Amino acid sequence: MPVTFGCSLPSRGPMAQPWALRTLAQRAESLGFDSVWVSDHIVLPCQVDSFYPYSTDGVPSFQPDQPYFEPLSVLNFLAGCTSRVRLGTHVLILPYRNPLLAAKILATLDVLSEGRVILGAGVGWMEEEFQALGLDTFPHRGAVTDEYIRLFKEVWTKDDPQFQGQYCQTSGVGFEPKPVQKPHPPIWIGGHTGPALRRAAALGDGWMPIGLRPPAVLEPEELAVKIARLRQLTRQAGRPEDAVALCFSTEAAFDARPGPDRRMMTGRAEQIAADLRQYQDLGVKNFVLSFRSQGATGLAEAMEQFSREVMPLVPQC
Repeated sequence: MPVTFGCSLPSRGPMAQPWALRTLAQRAESLGFDSVWVSDHIVLPCQVDSFYPYSTDGVPSFQPDQPYFEPLSVLNFLAGCTSRVRLGTHVLILPYRNPLLAAKILATLDVLSEGRVILGAGVGWMEEEFQALGLDTFPHRGAVTDEYIRLFKEVWTKDDPQFQGQYCQTSGVGFEPKPVQKPHPPIWIGGHTGPALRRAAALGDGWMPIGLRPPAVLEPEELAVKIARLRQLTRQAGRPEDAVALCFSTEAAFDARPGPDRRMMTGRAEQIAADLRQYQDLGVKNFVLSFRSQGATGLAEAMEQFSREVMPLVPQC
């Protein structure tokens, strides 16, 4: 399986503009990136006490007065602006949406994009957003997510879908069109915790943790331990050990003069490529990169530099 490179796009903040998303997605496609990704929040409560798992102080960087586009709407827009690049959610918080409606939107997107959807799926971390959406399922969000994934697979693959769960049920309905991808669009499970690993092993086609963002560091040694655990859980779930593809998501930052305390995925192109090869040696075949930038022009330049200087240094198999 060849290595794939994805690029995160700015669906929130000052760069969340139609022209920027269109231009950057098309640029990613022309530069040889395999996929583009957008994140998910629907509302941002003004007071958030929930711990954000990707910052050392637990405080998220986004603000409630910033624009934040709904990801499935963005990907439908980008489907019409591109022709090859795959379209992913990083990650879609499954408990936020009615599961049948979400399954329909995703199936529609897969048909309209001619089979380019990757569903990155997560459970959510912000209790206040659940409450703002009128949901009381935050304590049970893991179990809800598992059921929704099973329902997605049922309606995407069966002519007469039948599902009776604790949190969702369906029967006696037609669900067309089915997704183009068979048996269904790939489902990549986000998160790096024990429950996320178990979910990926039982239900996922891929596992896509975010790393190198303290406290979620996941340097190669730590990731190797988690991969071994994932493989063990996958076997216990009755699936082939390699049934779950490995993805790694991280920020990359170019620095022509890195210091002696250089962090992974920062520095010169050859250093970033060497870091990627360490993860590749663990079996990671899919990378999703975000790039530091103050604007769309800077982001496009970083994407171009990565494509020109880093991609050729990473073996394709």
